[in-house]
Amino acid sequence: MGEFALIEEIRRRCAVPRADVILGIGDDAALLQPRAGSELAVSTDTLVAGVHFPAGTAPFDIGWKSLAVNLSDLAAMGAEPAWALLALSLPAADADWLAGFCDGFAALARQHGIALVGGDTTRGPLTITVTVHGFAPPGAALRRDGARAGDRILVSGIPGEAAAGLTCLLGSALLHAAGPVDRDYLLERLQRPIPRVALGLALRGIASAAIDISDGLRQDLGHIAARSGLGAVIVTDRLPHSEALQRAGDADQRLRWQLAGGDDYELCIAVPPARVAAAQAAAADCGTVLTDIGAFEEGDGVRIVDAAGADVALPRSGWEHFVA
Repeated sequence: MGEFALIEEIRRRCAVPRADVILGIGDDAALLQPRAGSELAVSTDTLVAGVHFPAGTAPFDIGWKSLAVNLSDLAAMGAEPAWALLALSLPAADADWLAGFCDGFAALARQHGIALVGGDTTRGPLTITVTVHGFAPPGAALRRDGARAGDRILVSGIPGEAAAGLTCLLGSALLHAAGPVDRDYLLERLQRPIPRVALGLALRGIASAAIDISDGLRQDLGHIAARSGLGAVIVTDRLPHSEALQRAGDADQRLRWQLAGGDDYELCIAVPPARVAAAQAAAADCGTVLTDIGAFEEGDGVRIVDAAGADVALPRSGWEHFVA
């Protein structure tokens, strides 16, 4: 398969029609019609083989996840997805691999009505860069710098399941009694994360700040706290658990997965106490849950405490590139 046949295969398999795409894949640039009266949210992420997904990961899952991590950024901003660009570096133009990748990418794109409008292809180490664009009403986008002292910290879903899934995938001795059903569930949470787009949209006007959990709950919460000029405290006993997560590791391991594991792509938000019930009702309408795990406070940094208020030590905060 040559480069131009590869591009045509991507265009054919990933087509999602949108009226605001005047000209998509096939020209030197896309022509797009921005929505009148809206702000444009733009985000980009790169996935590298051996860093963001292990060798042997199914191409469908790579395609799905490469879009999911970007849609999660739009979700955290409360932005409605519209367009995507894909830059794909491949060691070889393998038609079967490309078909699986495109099918995974397109399956999620169709769920969210996001159109692939262009990008680039080149030969090289397997690397995928996706740029997404979305719309938000003026001044309505969720940001990291809006938290206030006293705001409650809410988290969607069950953080830690993706990290447990990675432990399953690597066959680590840290894994405990997770059976085949639990393993399959946890692996799916790692390889096919669910971007909380609908929840992000529903939280506009309710949450005062938001971020998605990509590098670990403690570390990502710290970004909200730092941008808002505050500290934060997480109460470990408030963290939500699934049965699969509880069976997969002991209490210490679960805590490390939940607070420092990352790759969950759940939302962590700041909500004034008077709006917590509204936020949780919005989450229920979107088919998920929001759990109150702590609060923002005057100060800086993120403290981890148990139910009695005693500090809990955590060896690491989360993932950071270029740091051992």
